[in-house]
Order: sequence, then C-alpha cells, then structure tokens
Amino acid sequence: MAAPSASAPFLRSHPHRGSLFPSSPRHRPAAASLLGFPPRRPASSRRFPYTAVRSSSTASPSAPVEEAPAAAAPTGDAEEERVVLPTNESSETLLRIRHTCAHVMAMAVQKLFPNSKVTIGPWIENGFYYDFDMEPLTDKDLKKIKKEMDRIIRQNLPLVREEVSREEAQKRIEALNEPYKLEILESIKEEPITIYHIGEEWWDLCAGPHVESTGKINRKAVELESVAGAYWRGDEKNQMLQRIYGTAWENEDQLKAYINFKEEAKRRDHRRLGQDLDLFSIQGVPSAESSRSVQGLGKGVSGKPYPRLCNARRPRLEPGTFRSQADDAGGGLVFWHPKGAIIRHILEDSWKQIHLQHGYDLLYTPHVAKGDLWKISGHIDFYKENMYNQMDVEDEMYQLRPMNCPYHILVYKRKLHSYRDFPIRVAELGTVYRYELSGSLHGLFRVRGFTQDDAHIFCLEDRIKDEIRGVLDLTEKILGQFGFRYYEINLSTRPEKSVGTDDIWEKATIALKNALDDKGWEYKVDEGGGAFYGPKIDLKIEDALGRKWQCSTVQVDFNLPERFDITYVDSNSEKKRPIMIHRAILGSLERFFGVLIEHYAGDFPLWLAPTQARILPVTDNELQYCNEVASELKSRGLRVEVCHGERLPKLIRNAETQKVPLMAVAGRKEVQARTLTIRSRHNGEIGTMAVDEFITRLQLAVANKSSL
Repeated sequence: MAAPSASAPFLRSHPHRGSLFPSSPRHRPAAASLLGFPPRRPASSRRFPYTAVRSSSTASPSAPVEEAPAAAAPTGDAEEERVVLPTNESSETLLRIRHTCAHVMAMAVQKLFPNSKVTIGPWIENGFYYDFDMEPLTDKDLKKIKKEMDRIIRQNLPLVREEVSREEAQKRIEALNEPYKLEILESIKEEPITIYHIGEEWWDLCAGPHVESTGKINRKAVELESVAGAYWRGDEKNQMLQRIYGTAWENEDQLKAYINFKEEAKRRDHRRLGQDLDLFSIQGVPSAESSRSVQGLGKGVSGKPYPRLCNARRPRLEPGTFRSQADDAGGGLVFWHPKGAIIRHILEDSWKQIHLQHGYDLLYTPHVAKGDLWKISGHIDFYKENMYNQMDVEDEMYQLRPMNCPYHILVYKRKLHSYRDFPIRVAELGTVYRYELSGSLHGLFRVRGFTQDDAHIFCLEDRIKDEIRGVLDLTEKILGQFGFRYYEINLSTRPEKSVGTDDIWEKATIALKNALDDKGWEYKVDEGGGAFYGPKIDLKIEDALGRKWQCSTVQVDFNLPERFDITYVDSNSEKKRPIMIHRAILGSLERFFGVLIEHYAGDFPLWLAPTQARILPVTDNELQYCNEVASELKSRGLRVEVCHGERLPKLIRNAETQKVPLMAVAGRKEVQARTLTIRSRHNGEIGTMAVDEFITRLQLAVANKSSL
C-alpha cells in the first residue's frame, strides 16, 4: 500500500534494537497459584484460580513443606474461577495484542491531544505502557483515551509493515516535529528501518510483531490502569513524561482473572500490612493506595529491575495518606518496629546457626572505608552512580560501602595462606548503602540502606564445583524453611567483555553446570549474560501467588582477586591466585522480609510469628493468673502477650486481626484447674490443656516449624 502522508503521527521504536527497550521475554516473571504449591504440570496445561505459570520452575522435593498459612485461598469458589493466563513467552498472540495495543493507545492519545509528543511504548509483563510528552493526564482523560481506542479497534484497521531508508524515516519524523523519535532513530544501527501503519492515517517506527488488524484485539479485554511520571531515558535532568499503563488479554475471562489477581496482590501488599501489623516504617513512602505511580522504575515481581528508561516521579502525598514517624530521617531508610525486629532477629539467628554448621566463619566489618579501597575494587570506575558522595575525615576521603566484598578480601589478606587452608568461607550480614532516586524507592523492595546476607568462598580451581554444590544445598535448606520449594534458575555465561583467561572461564562454567546437574535442578542457560568478572547462577523463588522473586545468586569472580593481588602458597611453595565465589541466599533482609510478608499475607507461621500466642482473661479477675502464665512461657523462650480490658469476643477478634496464631483463654474454671483453653486462628478450638502441656506442645511445634 502507499505510504501515508508525512503528517500522520507515529510511535514506538524497535523493541529489540539498542538499550532503550526492556529485556527479552525470557526475563518475564512467572505467576502461579493462590492456593500454595500444587503438583507441577506443564506450563501449557496448568490451571490456577487467577493466573498461570509464566516459565518453568524447578521443584525441590527434598525441601521441607512448612505448615505456613501462605497457601490460604482467596474467598470464593476457586475451582469455578480457574482461568489459564497466558504469558508473553507462552503466547505470541498475546504479545502481538499487547504490542498493538501500545500503538492503538498512542494513536488515540494523539487524536485526542494533537500537541502530544510520542516516545516509546513497549509491551511488559501484564500489558503495555507508553510515555508521552504532554500535559498531566487525569482519570477522566484515561476514560476518553480508552473510548477512542475502542473506536479504533472496532474499525478493524489493518497493520501493515513498510521498510524505508534511514533518510526517508528521518524526513518523515522531521516533518512531524517529533524530537524523541529522531533521537531513537539515531540509536538504531540496523537497516532498513521498518515502519508499521494502522490503516491510512497513523504510523510508527517499529520492528513488530503485531496482529493483522485492530479488530483482532478484544476491546473488552483491554483496560487502562494508571498514569505515572517518568523521565526521558531515565535521566532526572530530562523532560518529565506522562506514562500510561495498560493491560491487555486475549479474552474477558483472562482480564477478570487478572483483576482478581491484582486484588489479591493488593491485599498482600507489604506496605499496607507493614503498617497494619506495625512491623516497620519507611521514610516518604505513600500508602499502597497511592503508590502505583512510583512503579515506573523499580523491581518487578521477579526481582529484576525494570529497564532504566525512566525514573518515576515521586508522587505528592495526599491528605490522610500514611506517613511514617521516621519521615524526618531521610528517604528510603527502614525502621524496624519491635514486631518486625523480632522476626528479623529470628531470621538472622537461624541464618547464623546454619552457616556455622556448614563451615562458615562469621564476620562484622565497618560501614565506611577510605575512598582508595573502592578505587582498587573498581567500584569508583564502574559503580559510582550507585554510591553516595565521599566524606572528608581529617583530610582523607571516606566512602559509605555499597558492597561488602572488598572488606572480606582485606580479612583474607591479613595473613599468608597455604593451599591446606582451603576452602575458606566467610559470611556477614552486612549493611550497605546505595544511592536511589526518590521516585524509584518502593517499600522494602528498593531502599537506600539494606543488609545483605553476603558470603565469600576462597577455594582452589578444582574445588569450584564442590563449593557451588554446597551453596546450592545450603540455599535449598534455608529457603525451604519458609515453604519456598519451586525455583527458576538461570546459568549466565561469559559476556563479550570480560576479564580472565579462556581456560578459567571454561572450567568455572563447566563447574557451575556440573553442580546444577548433580543437584538435579533444571536451569536455563543465558548465553553471554554473566558478569564481566565470571559466570553466575541466579535463583528466583516462587511465592504463594506464583510471582517470582530474585533472591539467591552464586558468582565466580576472576576480577577482585587480581585487583587486590590475593594469593596462596601451593604445594610447590609457589604463589598462586585463589578462586573467589560471591554468594547470597536471601539477597537483602529488607527485601526478603517484604517478600515474606506478601507470601504469607502477613500471616506468619507459628515459629516465625512475632507474637505466637495471646493470653486472654475472660474477666480481670483472671488477669493475675494470665500474667503468671505469660511469665512462665516467656521464660521458656516463647513469644506471648496478655491482652485484656475488652469483652472476650472482641479480644479474640483483635488477635485474629493482628494475625496471632494462637489464643489461650483463661476463665474461672481454667484458673482453678491451672489450665488454658487453646484456640487456633486457622483450626478453631483445640481444647483445654494444662499449662505445662501447652508449653511442651508449643515448643515442639516451633522446633518442627509446624502448627500446634
């Protein structure tokens, strides 16, 4: 067909050309069941109430299955509501629909707002978005845009691909006065340049793919969700754009299922639950209701950062919106309240015990160091944008640490090592500080100060596989405590730019593959996706909603041993370079805590609950007895509290609202018999038992990480 006139508007550049666009669909996270961990089926056939798996996961059959309330089903008959939700990976039709919806939306915007300038609009995990240079949009504007999109869809306009020269593309773009598109055109290196037309009136700089015509889109399966602010190319010095988010599916049932899924995710939002359950507070983060617009940049459900196309604007807090008492402290800094702090204490204590049992030595290292240390490590050269400014201390420059690795190397270098010393395993719960723009902060998932469960292993080349296998076993053991049994695993190999010899890269990569094969875990190979300093294994955990979160990583490093010139003496009394392995299992405690809150919906299992039982007197006459019982339970290491001052039904409701696992009721008969009547939040009335029996059963349940 003939090219439309040069006055036709256009949008979106090539989705797979250059760094402007999101990662390939293989990085899209998966979702699964609200009903816990059902038997695995092929991704194409698995059915869940609200969503379906997006990519294969590895089951860990040896991991313990904890009796955690994360598997609580949503209200309603899940069997009747089960709908398979395809993904961009599993359905090319869906990907084409979403891509075309981005075009249709931009066409609608430019019809309604002729002065708007278009930038980019990729498909994303659950839909699409598009960034416009225009005046701020309102909810009323979104309704108008959706109505215009419906009109375009009903017209059943064809989408036609056209190839043009770079000069012709530039000519058309300049005729439209679209500066952002000129910038995008400059970044495209391949030729010819491809354009997609919608009918005869609108076109776009784009590589596809698309549906054949707009009529292939089910307009009742498309919804515009929200508007956020976003900086062009992720630079806060650039123009603030208007980003419109939308979702698109193949049919109405899928859209309904997705909406239900969002509602369940909203119910589990760790920011809301953190406030309701008094677990933590964090500076400057709006309540869950008003925080959608901070998600233009941040971490998705897989834990992988969204593409750094923009930094979303931090929204103004509306009157009545929650602000923490820590507002004066500074942005992105977490305050752990007593209940959250006790959970962190349990996590840390368990982490330390397990590491000591597996041959690790614990470290504590400073939060600052001289700036020269970070020059040696290479952070100043390669990571400076994520670091805070240095501080002058008595004419020497000091730096808040962004990572723990250089400190562990300094501990290694404190003395000369022999080959007989290996392996050397050191671990630390080390707090680090990284610079984040205020608009990118997101609850516990993206903060400015956080504690990593960092560990480093120094070993010989021929022991890489054994050490990696040991890390995988330890990872399974630690994550299994929380009921995480399904993982998505990626092995990333040597990138184009790297350090180290071909021989050591090959040995390390084979060692990682062999360790995974020994473990029996399925994995995908991400060719060229490794760090410049070595290959790595990344592991994502699957939560109760089936969302995947990046937590664990194992990385072989050939760079830092060279930079810091660390050595050991081999059997021939010659100095050699050891292999260094970076390793984290939980990732950061803050982020992992946020994942746990959402995984359990704030309903922590008995062993992890900040308050394991509430002792409730029927009247104040039993209060003294309840206090005596509470003192006895606390002396046995159990976490209990006494609540009174209300009628018993309200005391029980309050305990259930606060998600306390057990309630121990004491009335006149219980005082006389020195007993308690036990009620479980999930199982109802358990019965009356002696105090000593209750203590014994409670201790056993905690030790076994089970319910009473």
